[in-house]
Amino acid sequence: MSQAHVMILAGEASGDAHAAEFVDQLKRLQPGIRLSGMGSEAMRRAGVEVFFDSSIIAVVGLVEVLRHWGDIKQAMAIVKQRLNQTRPDLLVLVDYPEFNLKMARHAHELGIKVLFYISPQVWAWRPKRIHKIGRLIDHMAVIFKFEQSLYEKAGIPVSFVGHPLVDKVKVSEDVATLRSKFGLAAADRVVGLFPGSRHSEISRLLPLMLDSAELIRQRDSNIKFLLPVATTLDREEISRQCASRNLDIDVRQDDIYQVINACDAIVSCSGTVTLEIGLLGVPLCIVYKMSGLSYAIMKRLITIPHIGLVNIVANRPLVREFLQRQANPVAVSAEVFELLENRDYRAQVKTGLESVRENLGAGDGARNMAQLVLRLIEQ
Repeated sequence: MSQAHVMILAGEASGDAHAAEFVDQLKRLQPGIRLSGMGSEAMRRAGVEVFFDSSIIAVVGLVEVLRHWGDIKQAMAIVKQRLNQTRPDLLVLVDYPEFNLKMARHAHELGIKVLFYISPQVWAWRPKRIHKIGRLIDHMAVIFKFEQSLYEKAGIPVSFVGHPLVDKVKVSEDVATLRSKFGLAAADRVVGLFPGSRHSEISRLLPLMLDSAELIRQRDSNIKFLLPVATTLDREEISRQCASRNLDIDVRQDDIYQVINACDAIVSCSGTVTLEIGLLGVPLCIVYKMSGLSYAIMKRLITIPHIGLVNIVANRPLVREFLQRQANPVAVSAEVFELLENRDYRAQVKTGLESVRENLGAGDGARNMAQLVLRLIEQ
């Protein structure tokens, strides 16, 4: 077992981080194991022999993919060469499905066992590809409980390991302490504005959130606003946009979980952050805007009724989603006051968010994943 070799392929920052977490657990369980792969700084720090830096190909969008197609082809060629030469005992593919499923095909042809970690979103679009995925892999490790039944119905070996966020989303200080840290009083009503971490999200959603904040302030001039800024964004530029509205919004780059916990209600972009907010039990609503053409295409492809992960995980509309034209300041500001002032509605949302945690597992996802890796090698 000490000579077992696991190759891990992660194509973007989140996958690199998730891989590093289970690698850390894997090395504790089996210190002599050999680990190589495609990844970036997190995997390197965890002790993986990284033979291709995935930050070069961590791109999103058709135009960006075409622009980096030469780098992507080079990465594929290097991975295939390594698979041919080293024949690992197990290939672990972390998310990044378009690239990784091509590598799964090559490994399958070589007779190398393949474990896919973090399923492609077959539950949201192109559901029939689950059968193609099943032909290319030996086992799927899923992070949402509802995904397990999808693979079981398709006859594909699957394990629910739990969502990595369950162990991460924690706040050590109470709300009063956090508010004091942010210069807020315990009795203040605090609304969070979470426009996202990508430039495209900021350009689409920040103006809407600021317009909504103006209406909220008109109705209650004492409400305070917190707006967290990802380290990938220009805090000063966002602060200037907020200052131009004379809203006195507190723009912060602190630990986002502390910011979430200091809020009474949050207006959020869609995405993983809605799960983080849900895990901390703060009532929220979700706003989503994109170009008219992109939305028309998306509507034809998406097979589920919700776009917010908290609603998808719960399989019911726990929180309101405002899409496209519905995402307007009047509707959003009205929902914020419902979340703040309607006690029954607020309690209903908070109770619903508790079910989100239940559907993400009991924690220890990285260790569960490491144990699954070792089981597959032993088999």
